[in-house]
Amino acid sequence: MDSVLLGLRGASATFGPQKGADPDTVQRLDAALEHFARAAQPGVGLNMTGSLAVTPGAGAAGGLGFGLMLLGATRLAGIATVTELTGLADAVGTVDLVVTGEGSFDWQSMAGKVVAGVAAVAGEHARPCLVLAGRVEVGRREIAALGVSAAYAITDEVDPAEALARPAEHLRTLAARVARSWSRPM
Repeated sequence: MDSVLLGLRGASATFGPQKGADPDTVQRLDAALEHFARAAQPGVGLNMTGSLAVTPGAGAAGGLGFGLMLLGATRLAGIATVTELTGLADAVGTVDLVVTGEGSFDWQSMAGKVVAGVAAVAGEHARPCLVLAGRVEVGRREIAALGVSAAYAITDEVDPAEALARPAEHLRTLAARVARSWSRPM
């Protein structure tokens, strides 16, 4: 993911709410990460200029990217590595439809996560790409701009609490419904 360590698109703001942090806790977490970033890189300017904390990928995995960068790691796009190692491009070239998934298809999905990478590979092969998700929080324009043909959410069919209680069952139901609507008659 391309997220930075701090701020509105940083690790705390991105991952904190997913893990149950309320807005006040997110601010405290972000302040603690900023304190750590300044201690780890003495001499960084007031606006964190020159800090690895503002490097894309520093906020990945809740800030693990920043820690690894401090140790000398170089950032590689995760989806590019996965695509290469799995032979995704070759596989996509042999199918009529690509289906990918996400727990929450939201703004983060647009910023270098798996869905964006899979949609890009599907687009390179002129294949439609669908997203099955627990919830969809982006609009049609964002979905189309990403190269996704359509996105479907479990929470469009059931209450979010019920979706979380039995996710596998609801995903099977959603996948079956979507498959019926995208299948060609033989």
